[in-house]
Amino acid sequence: MPSVLKSKRGGIKSMNQLFENLFIFEMANNHQGDVEHGLDIIRAMGKITRKYNIKAAVKLQYRELETFIHPEYVNRTDVKHIPRFLGTRMEEQEFSTLVNAIKEEGMFSMSTPFDEASVNLCMDHGIDIIKIASCSALDWPLLTAASASRKPLIVSTGGKKISDIDKIYNFLTHRENFFAFLHCIALYPTPAENLQLDFIHRLSKRYPNVTIGYSGHEDPNDIITPMLAVAKGAMILERHVGLSTDSITLNAYSMNPDQADAWVKAAIDAKKMCNIHGNGDKYVSQDEVDSLNSLMRGVYVNKDIPKGTPIKEQDVFFAMPCLEKQMNSGQFYDGIVATKDYKANDGVFEIKKKDNIAIVRNVIHDAKGMLYEAGIPVGSDFEVELSHHYGMAHFRQNGALIINIINREYCKKLIIVLPGQKHPVHHHKLKEETFQLLYGDLQVDLEGKVEHLKPGDILTVPRMAKHSFTSSKGAIFEEISTTHVKKDSYYADEKISRLDPIERKTILRNW
Repeated sequence: MPSVLKSKRGGIKSMNQLFENLFIFEMANNHQGDVEHGLDIIRAMGKITRKYNIKAAVKLQYRELETFIHPEYVNRTDVKHIPRFLGTRMEEQEFSTLVNAIKEEGMFSMSTPFDEASVNLCMDHGIDIIKIASCSALDWPLLTAASASRKPLIVSTGGKKISDIDKIYNFLTHRENFFAFLHCIALYPTPAENLQLDFIHRLSKRYPNVTIGYSGHEDPNDIITPMLAVAKGAMILERHVGLSTDSITLNAYSMNPDQADAWVKAAIDAKKMCNIHGNGDKYVSQDEVDSLNSLMRGVYVNKDIPKGTPIKEQDVFFAMPCLEKQMNSGQFYDGIVATKDYKANDGVFEIKKKDNIAIVRNVIHDAKGMLYEAGIPVGSDFEVELSHHYGMAHFRQNGALIINIINREYCKKLIIVLPGQKHPVHHHKLKEETFQLLYGDLQVDLEGKVEHLKPGDILTVPRMAKHSFTSSKGAIFEEISTTHVKKDSYYADEKISRLDPIERKTILRNW
């Protein structure tokens, strides 16, 4: 088990929690080869971590310089980076001192190894997370060594096309590594017009099971970019940090502690702005409801209406204010029956009753919304079947919406299960079917054994096998089967079995 899971820093209990809302302070070579200066940077980042109570990591860079740099180039000053790497060199024990200080400050330790020997050093130092730099993201020997460490990996994608990132994704998933991707532009510093922050959203859509973050190199005073990155869905944020002294000047893309403080605060503020308060749905406060109600139009009659008389569209007008419990303009429908006597200009206080047509319409709207969110197009040539085993009024508790697409020697259906909905125990004598979950969560009880499916999972239901299914948050799954034959569903509940199929099904052509 990776050491990070055993750590209590940040209260981490699972790998997914590790990467969620993680701030990475990239020290790189800003320690200048001086342990004390490196410790000062770590302490400064520790103060910010505690001030905002964030989950943070400080990242170092490891290179075995004797082999990393070709011996004929060691004394060359005309090759970019080599003089800086050599001029900021630190010994293994000095790096170990920094790693221990990072952990003592309550942060996770990270390192970017640039060669296989440095991966081993990460292991020796008990590094929590290994980072793969953009320049190494297609370095297969290094990736092989990092993958074998079984440490959590974070991979920067600067300069990599989507086809390159696909290769990295497949390499790491085949090896069952736990990893995250960072959108990155490898320009130092990065001009605002080159940030391409929309790519964060594309990565999130393409790799839905991978945490996506952002590694920035923009102006250190820029606090708009981290806010936009959060709004685009970045769960990890990384920036270079350092300390200026009389003899040390930071480069154009590294932040001092004050800038790092403002960067963290901006990201936290953006997270608060973007957070949905309704457990996945939009939260609507009573203050918001009251505010809108004060502007809504109420329904008023323009003539006397005796009790028991249908109220027609020509009998009403809409005007503000809409009083408490008064019918508003959006609730009115032609022909509602008056339950009391109304005088001209009276407000209408009637309750819109839900009939089966209204229930079906609401269900269809919800099903369409799930398909939109899942990105599943259904075309225009299909039949919709609502299975309501205990009546349409109880459809949201028991039933399913079935989109019949093909029924030949083979059969294809899309089945939509609403949140909390259950489909009762049944079996088929003629049909064998295979489910593949496309969206959401699905629990299938197959002959008493419950299978918890996640998107992509496949489950075959043999003939005569008793099965039922349900979903906590809603599901869409594809059913591929042999030919569907009417009256081939046999339910365990005799109440359902006694019903004529017409009584428990509503059929719609398209929608």
